[in-house]
Amino acid sequence: MKVLTTTNARKSLGTIVESVRMTGKAVAIGRRNTPEVLVIRYPRYNPNLSDVANMAAVGGAFDFLYDEPDLYSDKDLKVRYA
Repeated sequence: MKVLTTTNARKSLGTIVESVRMTGKAVAIGRRNTPEVLVIRYPRYNPNLSDVANMAAVGGAFDFLYDEPDLYSDKDLKVRYA
């Protein structure tokens, strides 16, 4: 991952934001080649979910469910959570 100094990031913030938006590749900003913050593309936000659930979904916390068999249908659920 690319690590920029805070000085270089300050000078080219617009370019960094555009690059992350277009490529989806994160850029780290820090001091002495040590990342301190991460610039990432803003994820799609589902207003029906909490901030924690949105960030977990973006981070891949629920990806394992794609490999799980469908044990229940929508009719089996008593309360719809998402």
